[in-house]
Amino acid sequence: MTIKMSSRVAQALTATGAALTLASPFLAWTWTAAYPGNLTLNGYPGGSQVVTLVTGLLATMFAAAAFGVPGVRRLAPAGAVRALRAASLAALTTTWVTVAAIAITLGGAVNVEPGGWLAAVAVLLLATGAHALADDTAESPPKGVRLPWAVEVALITVVFLAAMFVLTYGITTDSAEDFLAFLPAAGFGARALSVAGVTRRISEINARHRVAVAALASALVFPFTQTGDQYTAIADNILVFAAVALGLNIVVGLVGLLDLGYVAFLGTGAYSAALVSGSTFSTFHIAPWPFWATALLGMGVSLLAGLIIGAPTLRLHGDYLAIVTLGFGEIFRITVNNLDGTSGPSLTNGPNGINAIPDIELFGFDFGAPHTILGVSFGRFANYYLLLLAVIAVIVFVYARAGDSRVGRAWIALREDEKAATAMGIEGFRFKLLAFGLGASLAGLAGTVMAHLQTNAVPDNYKFADTAPPNSAFLLAAVVLGGMGTISGPLVGAALLYLIPAKFEFFNRYQMMLFGLALIVMMRFRPEGLVPDRKHQLEFHDEQVSGAEARQVAAEATV
Repeated sequence: MTIKMSSRVAQALTATGAALTLASPFLAWTWTAAYPGNLTLNGYPGGSQVVTLVTGLLATMFAAAAFGVPGVRRLAPAGAVRALRAASLAALTTTWVTVAAIAITLGGAVNVEPGGWLAAVAVLLLATGAHALADDTAESPPKGVRLPWAVEVALITVVFLAAMFVLTYGITTDSAEDFLAFLPAAGFGARALSVAGVTRRISEINARHRVAVAALASALVFPFTQTGDQYTAIADNILVFAAVALGLNIVVGLVGLLDLGYVAFLGTGAYSAALVSGSTFSTFHIAPWPFWATALLGMGVSLLAGLIIGAPTLRLHGDYLAIVTLGFGEIFRITVNNLDGTSGPSLTNGPNGINAIPDIELFGFDFGAPHTILGVSFGRFANYYLLLLAVIAVIVFVYARAGDSRVGRAWIALREDEKAATAMGIEGFRFKLLAFGLGASLAGLAGTVMAHLQTNAVPDNYKFADTAPPNSAFLLAAVVLGGMGTISGPLVGAALLYLIPAKFEFFNRYQMMLFGLALIVMMRFRPEGLVPDRKHQLEFHDEQVSGAEARQVAAEATV
């Protein structure tokens, strides 16, 4: 949307709005500390005011680039105006949500102090001016200048740390109001960096160096910032679901197979670990296995289950395959529910499940006991956070290496056109069965950790759809919403789909309806997902992609 206005007026409006937006967080927005975030102080931003300040700074940076300030333009190589518009919407949404929440929560607009009204007007001026500026999107963005190796590595590290800080802020928000103000700001802020070309430049630098260690180091910072287990437990669950979603992304994203019963492989790994854990509720009265052996067992049993279900069903296509995999997921849940010694052999304790699963002990390190690392006390959930990061690193390594291999190219060929791939000599069934088995084994690995983290394995944890994850619908939504065929997409999707129900209590009552609505909206406006694969983005939005970019993507696909 573009507002018709003279260039000078638009620039003046944008500059005035940006200046007032930066000033408003330093004024009180309400008179009482009853509203979360303590927005009563002058001279010190708190709560959602911090988000307004950050988005205002981002908008100011892109405004300076749009106005042609020397040295700033290079911060938006693909064009600054569209980035400014997105950043202004980030400031607008977070500020108006906060002001509206103050009025609604405290019982009237009279509870909004002048600072709050100034902020609401300021972001409106900023957004109006930004949308009145002429678009300056570059048809062929200039190539980025290569920086020294040490500088580029340091830059990637800083970017990962900033991303981790943003995620940490979202996880640790104390109230639904703060999270509601944070969520659209984060979305529009990411959009601003993307349309400015910043995200692509960072991706190019990361592709040259593959600084996976920087991402891991950034993630390691999180437990050092926590003083309790409340938010670390949330992070643990996000990592579990992200690990399983990455495994599902092999099947759905790389091969294009619609698997609606994938949570069964998670359950297979969890029950395998529970039976050999030494739990007093286990029907295997044996000494507990070491975790490395448990992990291999969970992966092996899940792999075998994947091959058994895949061998007779992967010759099916489309809806028929989806129905069969959905049936397999339900058969798994019903089977473990009946193995109670009454309806079937005594193996899983039926609906009661296997409880009191002891904590993992690996090379003398007890994950259930507190430890002190670099002067910081790590509790149980922080210990499991470190273990889950290692699991994520393994799964990402397997996914990346498999996707870049000859097998991965065969998977992508089958996804794009199975008949053409078969005509070129690719044996579709064999490669699809390989993907099915690999995805199942990775889910089994995540399941072994999940069983010890939750200290139980019960049938109700592994439904197709439920009000709380994990379930197959949740995992599939994480892959589709995040971005099929990418590494970071399922991580983003899992984080959002776990955090939103965790922060909003009302969401649990309407979870499936809201998931369905979100999928419909995504399929209409962004079918490639939040973190799209570039080839998918080209396919879905070919009319919006420049000829130079199309040739570049085609060249990458050829290579």
